[in-house]
Amino acid sequence: MRLGNDMTDIANLILLSSLGAELSEQEADVLGGLMTSSELADGDFLIIQGTSDDSLHVLLEGKLEVVKSTGGGDVAGLAVLREGDLAGELSFIDGHEHTVGLRALCQCHILSLKREDFEKIVNENPQLVYKVMRAIARSTHRIVHRMNTEFIELNNYIFKQHGRY
Repeated sequence: MRLGNDMTDIANLILLSSLGAELSEQEADVLGGLMTSSELADGDFLIIQGTSDDSLHVLLEGKLEVVKSTGGGDVAGLAVLREGDLAGELSFIDGHEHTVGLRALCQCHILSLKREDFEKIVNENPQLVYKVMRAIARSTHRIVHRMNTEFIELNNYIFKQHGRY
């Protein structure tokens, strides 16, 4: 996916992401007009744990590793985000600090939406806002579901192995 200068290109990229699952072309075009594009090099951080940027991010190209500080300057990899995935959803909604960081595993292309810009369209485009919030809820649900599944698998492994691993 290469991004051109045409607003339609941005709208098409949004439509291919999980953010655009329910959007019409016109709604994707409106949303695209609010978003900024950025590139990350391998190893760059999109999100640093403990900061807040009030932005929702869409990964268009590349892979981002979800990392958590383990102390002493070390980080543990928790998951990998792929093309089309959303990032920063909870901080976008509540403004709290990020509890994890996101580090590029290769060259990445990101679209970002600031909450302040998004809030400007609430009155003119309530259906668009509703659909974006549904996309955020779906993304969050997928994350929780995956974490619950991994927790159960880990519990099964530990207890079926009598604590040996």
